[in-house]
Formats: sequence, C-alpha cells, structure tokens
Amino acid sequence: MLRVLRAAVDADRDTVLSWRNHPEVRRVSLTTHVIDPSEHAAWWRTATADPARRVLVYSGDDGVPAGVVIFDLRADPATWSFYLDVDGLGGQLLPAWMRLEDEAVRYAFGELGLERLGGETLAWNTPVLALHRRFGFRETRRYERQVDGTAQTVVWTERGK
Repeated sequence: MLRVLRAAVDADRDTVLSWRNHPEVRRVSLTTHVIDPSEHAAWWRTATADPARRVLVYSGDDGVPAGVVIFDLRADPATWSFYLDVDGLGGQLLPAWMRLEDEAVRYAFGELGLERLGGETLAWNTPVLALHRRFGFRETRRYERQVDGTAQTVVWTERGK
C-alpha cells in the first residue's frame, strides 16, 4: 500500500490551488472568494516554510494526489483543515473523506505527537460535522464569524489523543 499522506512539495502548489478554488470547496470554506495564483503562492511560501505548520498531500490507493491536509501547530490546541479534489474523485469522494480523516488523525496524534486537535466547520455543513463525530471529535462551542462579509455560525470541534 502506498503512503497516504506526504509532505507537499512546490510541484503540488498549482494542483492544490485548483482543488481549493473548486466551487464546492469554496462554498464550505471560511474564505469563499476565488484565490488568485499570487495570493496562493504567497500563502504557500509561508505555510510550507513554517516549521509550526504542515501541508500534506493526500493520495488514494492508486497513488494519485487527491487532497490536502493542513495542520497549524501555532496555537493550543493545534488546528487542522482539509479539502479534496472534488472533480478528480467523483463518486469516490465519501470514501476519500473518510480515509483522509482517519489518516490525518493518526498523523496528528502519532507523527506530530499532539495531545489535542481542533478545527472550525460551518454549522450548516452537517456531513463534515458528522464525519468529525465519527472520528471522535466533539463540538465544544459555536460562535459567529464573518465569512467574506456574511455572518456565519461556526462550530468548533475538538478531540484529544
């Protein structure tokens, strides 16, 4: 079996941007505008060079890159986010979500040695909230946040090792 998560490299940058700019990914994100290449390049340079962040590429059993996981270790608890190649995965999106979350949680508490991990999800994104619950995350609070100028309810989910 191939390694499912690997460190992102510069050759992944444009592919990750195409996944991030997919309308379905933008719709469920905390920043919904189309990210232009220069904005993404600046973020990429900073995120991939920062030892307190990890940008990982997810690949399925076929070895084809199909998603990204981002860990931010600068806060306590560390945070994470992810998105997938919606078009490339097609009908395999749900199994990929499940596998990516399983592998990301293992990586967080194994390789990264985290004690706690948390993240934000828009309250109306019930499929992702259900997925998080399945992997042991629990809702600890809800709050309002501006998402591109619109007030949205955000759910903070967290789990321990």
